[in-house]
Amino acid sequence: MIDSPHGKGKGLALVLAGEAGQGVQVVEALLSEAFRGLGYYVFSGQEFMSRIRGGSNSTLIRVSPRPVRAWSDRTDLCILFDNKAITRLQQRLQPETFVLGDNLQAPEGSRFIDIPLAEMAQEAGGSLYVNTIAAGVLWGIYNGREETLADVIRRFFSGKKPATIDGNLAAAGIGLKLGRKLSHSGKVSLALPPPGDNRGNLHLNGTEAVSLGAIAGGCNFVSAYPMSPSTGVLTFLARHGRDFGIIVEQAEDEISAANMVLGAWYGGARGMTTTSGGGFDLMTEAVSLSGMTETPMVVHLAQRPGPATGLPTRTEQGDFNLALYGGHGEYPRVLLAPGNLEQAYALTAESFRLADAFQVPVILLTDQYLLDSHYDVVDLPLPRAIPPLAVVETSRQYARYALNESGISPRGVPGWGEGLVGADSDEHDAKGHITEDLDLRVRMVDKRLRKLVLLAEKAFSAEWIGPEQASNVLVCWGSTLEIAREAVAGLAREDVAVLHFRQVFPLPEGARERLQKAECRILLEGNATGQFGAFLGQRWGIDWHHRLLKYNGLMFSVEEVRAGLDKALPERVRK
Repeated sequence: MIDSPHGKGKGLALVLAGEAGQGVQVVEALLSEAFRGLGYYVFSGQEFMSRIRGGSNSTLIRVSPRPVRAWSDRTDLCILFDNKAITRLQQRLQPETFVLGDNLQAPEGSRFIDIPLAEMAQEAGGSLYVNTIAAGVLWGIYNGREETLADVIRRFFSGKKPATIDGNLAAAGIGLKLGRKLSHSGKVSLALPPPGDNRGNLHLNGTEAVSLGAIAGGCNFVSAYPMSPSTGVLTFLARHGRDFGIIVEQAEDEISAANMVLGAWYGGARGMTTTSGGGFDLMTEAVSLSGMTETPMVVHLAQRPGPATGLPTRTEQGDFNLALYGGHGEYPRVLLAPGNLEQAYALTAESFRLADAFQVPVILLTDQYLLDSHYDVVDLPLPRAIPPLAVVETSRQYARYALNESGISPRGVPGWGEGLVGADSDEHDAKGHITEDLDLRVRMVDKRLRKLVLLAEKAFSAEWIGPEQASNVLVCWGSTLEIAREAVAGLAREDVAVLHFRQVFPLPEGARERLQKAECRILLEGNATGQFGAFLGQRWGIDWHHRLLKYNGLMFSVEEVRAGLDKALPERVRK
């Protein structure tokens, strides 16, 4: 019987591996829903190659009676749709891992079990049914009720023809029989403690959380050019655009997309564009235009490895510097970096409020790992109402760029009031007219930059997770939050805490003193140069005792962060 992947009796880790097009994600969806229906918490994440067909992809499913929301390298059972995947998965297979597949070449003493997936698929009606058979095999090994899986299959294929539903039910039944046979013979079994209380929770991924956050923030215009891993936000909002009054435009390129967003805000809409690093490169002139014209702008920047096309379906935190410095000239901006699905929802909604209130570009930094991770959240609080736009009815004397102490001039929109709403990419006077008055130029730059003072005062605080008096701190930002949280919790040390930044510019001042007081500072960052860590060094004089960096295109795992901490942390003081 398999022990838990994260301590006795806590849960299971299942890995599904195969080529693109073999239906790995169907098995993920069916099993996730089946286990959730019993009351378990489920995390799933994918790593895949940038090929429509072929390649070698894998999906991790973690099942637990308690909340689970981070990537793990532990594998209790792996099922292979394509045996070539075994080479790539070697480092994720432990001696106790069971590996199931067709025509496996089993090393001596291993737990490789040959199952005739292709033969069973033909029995069910064709190779198309391999994925549903695999789901049945795994459910049978778990000794789950046949009707539970059948109900999930009926819902999953509810829009298909009756023959399709019946075929998948039959295929699952074939797999279920084999799975039960394997379990009852003692060859392999999946042990889980009693389920938790997850029957009413939401199960979604980062793409959905960002999209729902945009809706909650009042987004009513989206313009983008497709680019993974950001495209899912565009398609989600397009699918639900009519339900929420959102105009969605697939532009001819990222330059057009970004400028359309500026035009939407200028006209009184709440606009957003969604892109990745290469697309944001093209948008930086528009971001700079947002800075000069003080036109609000929301950009969802979903990171992936670069430079150039890099690894287009992998993950990285490599665009911090791009987001911080992209766009010529000096002007204020806000960079938000959600660490989990709740933050992805809340910070996306907040992006629209900040852009509107401070008339600045707001950049939301996510990545492929966060966007493609599925897990359970208790709730996403819906706003009672969308707050009104921070615009004024203009008078005849209206001056769009009136100089004032806050730096936030009253923003009007064309057609509301008697005043003219001027906007110009050249330096301008209070009315928006081009000027080369050099003294006025200085006053205008200073006016725009004064917003940074207010933005810093209202910055989202960094989250301290762990004992208040911990002398050792693991610093992270963005999507590494839940990985860091679980890794540190597993150390069971009272002298270690996590400090997570969800706003990475302007920096929340409250975190400075905590960092400076720490005896051991460890940086956790998904890039090669420790970009955010270097920025903290420049701004706050922070130096690092150790850095845990990863940039091979894969996400951190709980186990590798914990192992890195074991090496980096000073020896525990014994009482």
